[in-house]
Amino acid sequence: MANLDLSKYGIVDVQEIIHNPSYEKLYEEEMNPALEGFEKGQLSELDAVNVMTGEFTGRSPKDKFLVDNEASQDIWWTTPESPNDNKKVSEEAWDYLKEITAKQLSGKKLYVMDTFLGANENSRLKIRFIMEVAWQAHFVKNMFIRPTEEELENYGEPDFVAMNGSKTQNDRWEEFGMNSPVYTVFNLKEKMQVIGGSWYGGEMKKGMFAMMNYYLPKAGMAAMHCSANVGKDGDVAIFFGLSGTGKTTLSTDPNRQLIGDDEHGWDDEGVFNFEGGCYAKTINLDKDAEPEIYGAIKRNALLENVTLDADGKIDFNSGPANTRVSYPIHHIDNIAVPSKAGHAKKVIFLTADAFGVTPPVSKLTPEQTKYYFLSGFTAKLAGTERGVTTPQPTFSACFGGAFLSLHPTKYGEELVKKMEEHGAEAYLVNTGWNGTGKRISIKDTRGIITAILDGSIDKAPTKNLPIFNLEIPTELAGVDTGILDPRDTYANASEWEEKAKDLGARFIKNFVKYTDNEEGKALVAAGPQVD
Repeated sequence: MANLDLSKYGIVDVQEIIHNPSYEKLYEEEMNPALEGFEKGQLSELDAVNVMTGEFTGRSPKDKFLVDNEASQDIWWTTPESPNDNKKVSEEAWDYLKEITAKQLSGKKLYVMDTFLGANENSRLKIRFIMEVAWQAHFVKNMFIRPTEEELENYGEPDFVAMNGSKTQNDRWEEFGMNSPVYTVFNLKEKMQVIGGSWYGGEMKKGMFAMMNYYLPKAGMAAMHCSANVGKDGDVAIFFGLSGTGKTTLSTDPNRQLIGDDEHGWDDEGVFNFEGGCYAKTINLDKDAEPEIYGAIKRNALLENVTLDADGKIDFNSGPANTRVSYPIHHIDNIAVPSKAGHAKKVIFLTADAFGVTPPVSKLTPEQTKYYFLSGFTAKLAGTERGVTTPQPTFSACFGGAFLSLHPTKYGEELVKKMEEHGAEAYLVNTGWNGTGKRISIKDTRGIITAILDGSIDKAPTKNLPIFNLEIPTELAGVDTGILDPRDTYANASEWEEKAKDLGARFIKNFVKYTDNEEGKALVAAGPQVD
């Protein structure tokens, strides 16, 4: 361990290498009173360290690029017709960015973390992270799978390397046709990621998720932006959804073992977690509504951008919308060990609909499953982001378009193949708003999830919701009957109809990009129908 040579990455004259440090060592390093600015940690009243990530409190997708070379020819590249985050950059730009990142890390005290990505030995990646910021190493230790001492002794060479030079910037960005001095760039030929200009830890987490999303489907496995849990009888449920839709909250269930909260694969053995931790939103976190997440915030958890006073007292109700906590998965009491289980029987698509149109729950046909998976709909509520004054629809392919490295239809193909093989059923669940103008309560949503998991929803009476042609239950135990049909939440049902036609038209417009083949064309009938 002590003889780790980083010169092969261009990093030279290193003062000290802290290789795979313990949590105790990381705490000591990030709480060093000599630290300044965004490197410095502050101890909170819950005994978890809080750090600030500066201007970037989330990923910077406009600054994500992949090197255009022979190893990346099957990437789902962005086009004007189908825009996404997979933008090309030249090998010349790569050489420069790798050089300035290595230069930033040279001559410093560095933290090197050797991790696994993927709970199944036959498909996991060995990822090495190199950085100069202690709390970023802490983030990595929380979020990736921590090898045992024996596994570290036999670790060998990594499959992928991430160099985080957050303190440096790209002064040649305009010359290289990039977006800004900030960069997160991947080279599939060298199997390396370099980061500069952003302190946000999620660039490492989501960057490696994109790499698993490249390798797994090519090997016939589903790669999924979802949470997952397993019941006492071995029944597995997976929860797809974009940020803010409730993946972490709803999968963290005291009656079920958590497999993981964000990123999973599905192979011939079953569903498995990519990660070794959870990354939960903390804005407006309520101890009574989300006790498992609140209870996970303790020593070794790492808070990001949470508002603290000088004494460490926490105010979860202020700060940026993307305040977060990362914690090792064992901070949740009820977890699957190791983080995997059998095949999923229930597949739940979560959407936070700010238009107040979609029902709290509907059961999907196989064709609707494909349609709504490819659509990946959620919405931003007015006021949640600067400049957002009316509800804004977000269509993100496969509920994770930002992290897809291959064409979306490949992920849909692998998911539906696994669902058909194992008799899984799919449901669309709206965790957002309805005609009352209020968000659907966590209590009602949990009642819906319970009905899905125990099968009672399949025995409930149903009716058809027009325009979207969705089958919705008319009553469910533990759920307010008055919200099940969204039309009933409006003073006048014609208001719902007007909004439904508007949203339905947006679905139709978004789906056009998937109609360039016969399968896509055939799925149009499974979506909204607007006269």
